[in-house]
Amino acid sequence: MKPLHLLPLLLSALVASCASNKPAASAPPASSVAAPVQVQAPAAEPQAAPLAASEGPPPTSAENDFSTIYGTSPYDPVADPTLPPPAAGAPPSYDPWEKWNRKVHRFNNGIDRYVAKPLATTYVNVVPRPVRNGVHNFFGNLGQPLTVVNSLLQAKPGEAWDALGRFLINTTVGVAGVFDVASHDQVPNTREDFGQTLGVWGWKRSRYLELPLFGPRTVRDTFGLVGDAPLSPVQRIEDDKARIFLQGLRLVDVRTQLMSLDSLREGALDEYALFRDGWLQRRNYQISDEGERNRRKGKSDDDLPPYLREEDDNPTVPMDAIPSVFPGGG
Repeated sequence: MKPLHLLPLLLSALVASCASNKPAASAPPASSVAAPVQVQAPAAEPQAAPLAASEGPPPTSAENDFSTIYGTSPYDPVADPTLPPPAAGAPPSYDPWEKWNRKVHRFNNGIDRYVAKPLATTYVNVVPRPVRNGVHNFFGNLGQPLTVVNSLLQAKPGEAWDALGRFLINTTVGVAGVFDVASHDQVPNTREDFGQTLGVWGWKRSRYLELPLFGPRTVRDTFGLVGDAPLSPVQRIEDDKARIFLQGLRLVDVRTQLMSLDSLREGALDEYALFRDGWLQRRNYQISDEGERNRRKGKSDDDLPPYLREEDDNPTVPMDAIPSVFPGGG
């Protein structure tokens, strides 16, 4: 009886083993399994459209209005055709005699290093500041007649009147110009010479020329020195000792005023080019009367580089500062 009880179990195990050996009808074929991979590959192509759209934001309404009004592409602040052209740089210095000028510059530097600067340093250390100011005012007052004449030659009657007023006030009330009373009365102080007059008359461009002892000049300003000589009161002094003393004192006073520019020499890669270009820019600034226009507008020279400021802070060597070899000034 026991084998009969086990018969149903054996039949169920046989049916189960047959079912496991039979292929499953619901299993998909191998080709149908790879199909989803092939379908997903081309699906990546439509995603390229959002990338192209993300290259830049759409134009705003203001940009569209700009394009509608002016008929151009939307406003581009980097390349704006309505902006003015960039400012042109300063013209190159006209220096065809540079080889000769550099030799004179070395000579002048030697005179300055061993003669002029030591004298000016001693002068500053020994003479009190009020006395030095009086000497500077005195020589500045002697130059006013030169400004009067050249202002008239340049058709500037207002500047000529100011220079004449300064000369009369400082010569009388200012005790021969030792005290600058005119500046306290707010009378403008301008400086004009014959070199500037030639520039106003049309001689705009002139080759650079450095003269022994006189320093930076141009050919035009060299002729200007000759034109200024007859109007120099110091040159008309008959006593040679008095004249040479005043001329030497004038030279020391000029060198003292230039001490503020000595710092420009420190670290200069090319001192000659630095002084040449600075002097030419300043001279063109003077001839164009840019400084006078700025003063009329109430602008100060304090914002300018040192080489563009007025003569009181940045003087040049005038004709009456070089001792003359002719008795009585010729």
